[in-house]
Amino acid sequence: MSPSITRDAPSTDPRPREEQSEASDRAALPLALVPAAAQADPAPNAAQKRLIDSITAPAVKKHLQALQTIADANGGNRAAGTSGHAASRDYVVGKLKKAGYTVTVQPFDFAYFEEKSTALMERTSPNPRVFAPTPPDGSSTGEFATMNYSGSGEVTATLQNVDLVLPPGPTPSSSNSGCEAADFAGFTPGNIALLQRGTCDFFVKASNAQAAGAVAAIIFNEGQPGRTDTLLGNLGEPVSIPVVGTSFAVGQELASAGTVVHLKTDTVSEIRTTHNVIADSKWGDPNKVVMSGAHLDSVPAGPGINDDGSGSAATLAVAEALGKVPTRNKLRFAWWSAEELGLVGSTYYVDHLPAAELAKIKLYLNYDMVGSPNYAFKIYDGDDSDAVGSPAGPPGSDEIEKLFEKYFDTLRQGHNGTDFDGRSDYGPFIETGIPAGGLFTGAEGIKTAEEAALFGGTAGEPYDPCYHQACDTIANINDKALALNTGAIATATVVYGFTSDLPGPDTRAAATTKRAATKAGADIHGRSKG
Repeated sequence: MSPSITRDAPSTDPRPREEQSEASDRAALPLALVPAAAQADPAPNAAQKRLIDSITAPAVKKHLQALQTIADANGGNRAAGTSGHAASRDYVVGKLKKAGYTVTVQPFDFAYFEEKSTALMERTSPNPRVFAPTPPDGSSTGEFATMNYSGSGEVTATLQNVDLVLPPGPTPSSSNSGCEAADFAGFTPGNIALLQRGTCDFFVKASNAQAAGAVAAIIFNEGQPGRTDTLLGNLGEPVSIPVVGTSFAVGQELASAGTVVHLKTDTVSEIRTTHNVIADSKWGDPNKVVMSGAHLDSVPAGPGINDDGSGSAATLAVAEALGKVPTRNKLRFAWWSAEELGLVGSTYYVDHLPAAELAKIKLYLNYDMVGSPNYAFKIYDGDDSDAVGSPAGPPGSDEIEKLFEKYFDTLRQGHNGTDFDGRSDYGPFIETGIPAGGLFTGAEGIKTAEEAALFGGTAGEPYDPCYHQACDTIANINDKALALNTGAIATATVVYGFTSDLPGPDTRAAATTKRAATKAGADIHGRSKG
């Protein structure tokens, strides 16, 4: 799942495993535990029920083990633009071709970023002190953090304030520090630019500083309530100088005249090529495409076996079982790349699909993190019945939600809703008006007492304590969550593959027009601003 990184407000991005005591949780659980006819409407027939029943947890775990082995052989990760992702891509492609699919490997360029080691920031004068860093895996938040797409380097130089508003203005974006080249009039090349959050993208501030001859940039939070914490920022595209974000308190402290800072960042920030994998069944009505997807890339910090090896492996197991089955509607499966950098792969796919082809996609099902160790069974809230966060999905999303609810209800398994918050690959499809839904077992969020009563596990702890960390290995998977969710994935795919009554309206011209009108303002890189 894509991280929650500061865009318009500061956030505290990124991260005990609840061990399952029951032997059945570790066993090979059947995925259709009740008659499939009771799982969803319209009901599968007897042959379809047998097909759903045939997809079991060991097939999914076999794929997860393969992804773990790939990560182990490639520096411990499967991040987009790395050899680990390329090997994961080739593994998935090989399985799909063997299963009878027409496979497309879609290349696209993206801005790759990796922080290779923990940054250093210290004031050398006056009053020397070392500031607490945020490590690359985000396991804790320090007083400063390297911004995504920062350049790499080590400098010691005098800080120079750039159009700061201290004390801060009464409202957010009272400051426009660094937003215009004119802000750097009189800037001394070779100094470090001290900038304040507000008004424009962090990239604009950093690139203006670079153009003015700054050897690094420090951007501190603006200072109003809700805008004081350490900035976990995303520049959106590479710059060549080191760029870090700090809390308001640190920025205010550094703004004193004559401050000298030693700053070191260790990053890789460059344009690379990666690939989506798209698999089309040779069966079914090509004008009625039922699409499912998961992201295949991990973060650089770890192998990403839950995030999102779990969704990738479950989707692959279902695809293998259905590859040679003559469904009524065409099945399409996708394994996205560069999701962790802001849904880049899925956005590229949607943006480059002709309107006529996009209209053939009747629904999109997203599976991102379906085996979290301290899991909750979360279903995307298609009808906004939870009245939390984002509004309802496009028409038909409510029907998808109800299908998944009925699956879990029939198992007498509790479930709850999760918001379409834009952090996973359903986002570009929703923007086009395509009905969407899916499953999620939780990331860095904290399990509530009510959820612990409903699902077991530990209240007050993250759903996935290894989210975006090196410990997201095959040991980080809860077998019960993985098995039941794979059963839900199989059920939805079979039901929608065979039904003559797909969710939602038959045409979505108005929504497509709306996307075309707004796409110019969209930012697939999740660029942070004030």
